[in-house]
Amino acid sequence: MITWMQRHKKYLIITIWISTIAFVGAGFVGWGQYSYGDKAGAAAKVGDVEITIGELQKTYSNLYAQYNEMFQGNFDEEKAKSFGLQSQALKQLMDQALVLNLGIYYDLDVSDDEVLERLKTKEFFFRDGVFDKEIYKQVLSRNNMTTKEYEADIKKELLIQKTLNLLPVDASQNELNIIEDILNIADRIEYKIVSDESIQVDTSDEALMPYWEKNKQNFMSEVMYEVKFIQQARISGKYEDKEIEDYYNDNKLQLKDSDGKILPLEGAGASVIAKLDAKATKDAALRAYIEYKKGNLAPDVEVTTTIISASNNPYNEEVLETISKTSPTSPLLKPILVGDEYFTFELLKTIPSSVKSYEDAKEDILPEYVQAQKSSKLLELAKNSLETFKGDTTDFITNQDASKIANLEEAEANEFLNALFATQHKRGFIPLNGGKIVLYNILEQKLLDNTNNNFNNPIVKIKGNLFNEGLVKTLQSKYKSEIFIQGL
Repeated sequence: MITWMQRHKKYLIITIWISTIAFVGAGFVGWGQYSYGDKAGAAAKVGDVEITIGELQKTYSNLYAQYNEMFQGNFDEEKAKSFGLQSQALKQLMDQALVLNLGIYYDLDVSDDEVLERLKTKEFFFRDGVFDKEIYKQVLSRNNMTTKEYEADIKKELLIQKTLNLLPVDASQNELNIIEDILNIADRIEYKIVSDESIQVDTSDEALMPYWEKNKQNFMSEVMYEVKFIQQARISGKYEDKEIEDYYNDNKLQLKDSDGKILPLEGAGASVIAKLDAKATKDAALRAYIEYKKGNLAPDVEVTTTIISASNNPYNEEVLETISKTSPTSPLLKPILVGDEYFTFELLKTIPSSVKSYEDAKEDILPEYVQAQKSSKLLELAKNSLETFKGDTTDFITNQDASKIANLEEAEANEFLNALFATQHKRGFIPLNGGKIVLYNILEQKLLDNTNNNFNNPIVKIKGNLFNEGLVKTLQSKYKSEIFIQGL
């Protein structure tokens, strides 16, 4: 599911042109820490339009909520990062800002009356079927928005609409007729689904060895690092009351309860002691690091030698990343916190990646080899069966009739029908992304008499999307864009 969505994510994002101001309740979701440039409070600037951190966070939260709904509540920060959700949010706002700049150039404006009329169309502000000002304020308050912020968003939405209305995209009657004909083409087919479930593959060494010889450069060992390290265990100290009180007075703004209120000294005692222990542990680790660097480690300090790699890393990712960037001329690392202990590492040598032996690579080779063999044998089976296969027969179907294709999931059926109605061959086979192959034979074809009152929508949408892409590229060359957040 994730792989499919990553391949198709550009089609899943709600159109950038008209801001859908919805209440999603997603909150501020995992924005992360970035360094800011000279524009404090601004995430980016496009022409004369600034994009604030608040706007970026809100757009990110809206996108997060949309994806979370698609994943039926199983969306998280890891998936958000893999989808580049932060970059999507920023691009959406920057594309909107390009259109806003064009609206400003044309001296377009939105009046308060226009904003009010738009508010009166939002049913979540209604009571008994009529816009209610008190409901309006309550809904905004529950979603951490002020009326000023919300109405500014409405103005932006209307200004984008006005600007795009100056550049309408229409479809000619001939185009609409073509679309109507395409949507009404129907085929009656015979089809058969074949899969690799029953295909047997020889996995003996005699079969695997030639595959390894041909592909062994794809099976490399991982880079490993031989290191020495000393370890500083967490210190649990005993502290005088004055020392605890002094630390509390210096740091009480960071000692708050779940409601954000500063804890009293009596309630903060355990937290203060934990902070003092952490500080004492770090100080001891730094002293040991200095002694290690000078070659003056105490005799009772244990120095351990080990090898670490991506698959053998009992510490954390920071340790491996830092060691991988360490220079042989300066091999000693400053103490790194792992859990509640500190480790000081010294790089002894880097063991580079090399081609695995057949025995070491066999476990990795096997699933790849089996899948390659099954795919090859399945393709051969489809070719050999094409002229003589007997399968299921459908009524007349269009490319919208996925539900009428038995023994395929809806996504697979849609994939098959889209390919079927794009082919020029009466008989053939269509490989699906999931590994199955569908053999087909078009028995009859006809044009249905259905009249679709909305048949003009597809062509207008296609032309509109192409126009919008061209408009964005043109405006990007006209208005300078600056991004003030590192990492996006």
